[in-house]
Amino acid sequence: MPGRISQLPRRRVLQVACAGLVAGTGTVGAWQWLAPGAAGGGHGQEFPARPAKAVTNQSFVHVIAHPDDSLYFMNPELEQSIRSGAPTVTICLTGGESDGRNALANTPGYPKLPERRPEFVRARINGLREATAQMATGDWLSPWRVETLTLLPGLQVELQTLKAAPQVQLIFMELVEARFIRVPRKESLRGLWLGVTPRLTTLVPAHSPVKRTFQYSRQQVIDSLVAVFERYRPTVVRTLDPNPTHRAVQQQFPGVAPELHGISHYDHQDHTTSAYFAQAALAEYWGRRHARPTAVESYIGYEVSLLPSNLDAATTRHKVKILDTYGWAEGKDCGDAAGCGDRKVGKRSKDVRWSNNCRHRAPGTQRWVQPLPDGRLAAFALLDGSAHCWTETRPGSGTWSRPVRVGGSTPSMLEGQVQVLRHSDGTLQLFSVRTQLPERGREHRRDVVTARQTGRTPRGGTPAFGDWESIGSPEADPERSMEVGHPLAVADKDGKVYVFVRDWAGNLLFRTGEDGRDWTDWERLSVENEPVSALDGMDAVLDAKGRLHVVAADTKTVHHWVSESDGEPPQPAGATRLPTASGPLSLAPLSGGGVRLAMRQPGTARVIVADRPENGKWRVTSECAPIGGYGRVALAQDGRTVVVAARDDRGRVRVSKGSGRVGPWQAGGVAHRFTPALAKDAKGKVVGVVLGMDGSLSTVRVGA
Repeated sequence: MPGRISQLPRRRVLQVACAGLVAGTGTVGAWQWLAPGAAGGGHGQEFPARPAKAVTNQSFVHVIAHPDDSLYFMNPELEQSIRSGAPTVTICLTGGESDGRNALANTPGYPKLPERRPEFVRARINGLREATAQMATGDWLSPWRVETLTLLPGLQVELQTLKAAPQVQLIFMELVEARFIRVPRKESLRGLWLGVTPRLTTLVPAHSPVKRTFQYSRQQVIDSLVAVFERYRPTVVRTLDPNPTHRAVQQQFPGVAPELHGISHYDHQDHTTSAYFAQAALAEYWGRRHARPTAVESYIGYEVSLLPSNLDAATTRHKVKILDTYGWAEGKDCGDAAGCGDRKVGKRSKDVRWSNNCRHRAPGTQRWVQPLPDGRLAAFALLDGSAHCWTETRPGSGTWSRPVRVGGSTPSMLEGQVQVLRHSDGTLQLFSVRTQLPERGREHRRDVVTARQTGRTPRGGTPAFGDWESIGSPEADPERSMEVGHPLAVADKDGKVYVFVRDWAGNLLFRTGEDGRDWTDWERLSVENEPVSALDGMDAVLDAKGRLHVVAADTKTVHHWVSESDGEPPQPAGATRLPTASGPLSLAPLSGGGVRLAMRQPGTARVIVADRPENGKWRVTSECAPIGGYGRVALAQDGRTVVVAARDDRGRVRVSKGSGRVGPWQAGGVAHRFTPALAKDAKGKVVGVVLGMDGSLSTVRVGA
């Protein structure tokens, strides 16, 4: 594959009209149909008979630590990218050599098996490329071209290119792995990141075109990833989780270097550190001139085994088929004596709870689109680590400007999502999370940040914002600050802004600021009985009476707080007796008072809607037809009309509109990132907006 990708073609726009769903037209993108099978994966989907036609308006780079990481934690999105026809590249930092025994530890005679690390690494490489070929072509033995690639002078990596779909590539750096999930080890990615070891060596797999070992410094690992980003110019970079949750019981490891001590997490140390290296490389890449902006998605790792299943049964079965290919479950001969897959995975993927989840670390806000005073809509999302703004070219047009960077002129290292709050005077305020990468004299930490609109928006122009300002973190300790959740901001009827976050322990904390300024200290939302260990993905809204409602889920149920008096913080509203959710929650006010909640059901991914009338009790009022998918459901209430928008099992956005309760799902939709937004435009219609994988917006007006 050439190092440069051709310029973006003009995007083909198709208008759709079905069951009251009308697409707006535009040069940036309208709701468009996908060709059958274009998104890949899903209920009853077979693997393709041939690869998708290559496209160049988007490009994906996946940074993983071990050969099976993307299959467990990034699928079904990995497969959807492969089957879209876009350049889809995976770079694996370590060989994942473990103890060199290609068998489960409970296999009879396991301790006597020889330690053959080069062969086991090759078997894992074979498993990943077989699974990738199966996703791309339907043929697990579809051939690959294997060669060396020089990303940095004097250093070689292994490059594999799928011959039937040369836009699909795998890169193997083969750095030695930590070989333990949590036990600190000097010779590891973590040791290199922390400076405990100055260089980390590679391990040469069996039958590799790379004939010798190399040693990488910390900066050379970063520079290698920068070289990958420059080579493929990704529109989306996917990483493992840079902010895993800590373990309830902390392990002690006496006798290790003090620099290797730290909080023990529910994830592999290689996973976390690979994400750190990716962040550092992205920071350097964004500081250079490059052709197109990049979005970042990070995926929760081992921790998903503790969380409710967010994939439906059909998607899980399909995902397991791919993992079975990687795990050499059927023992088929691939022609390589080193092995045809990873027998430590083997046939057990159906029994491992990593298989029935696909979770982003940032849950995605539904409030990233707001109206401007002149009636145009403004949308905000993160590209190149900074907030960008799109504006409608005319009120109600559904056509959008190109994105403009706001909130400072340099990359801000913002993470995951940006929420936009609209004040009563029409001005906007942005909220996000910022990561501070470690440097000499500067600690690795995260904090909550905000940027305020400065001045009035020029007619037809883009609102301007001041620099990002920190409003702190409820965790003073830098390492604990890495687990603080993504902020949720809401203004009460008097203009006081509440900012809610999840802290290190899962408590919900808030601070307030009159008109979004002069912040108070952090306070904890009170609870009735036991502490609430909330998951990220809460929501808050004002009801028709001006009362502030907050909802958050843990692994057992949904919790609810409400402020009954003006200016008072929300208080526990009693047990909801609702089932738990498989992901984030979305609230909307009911016209007669009270609130409506949309969430997904664990195990089925079905969207369910629950109502809490004014002074009433919660009850489930609707169950939508199953469409698969996962993640936050966007919810809007317009009089008696209820609108929901959600991802389906092919990664497309689907919309439903009903009177009093949700209606049937509309056909069509586009592949998108994170959460759809629903907002009312200048024509009084609810508008659905999504951000595509190519960084363009697509819009649909709900209703004629």
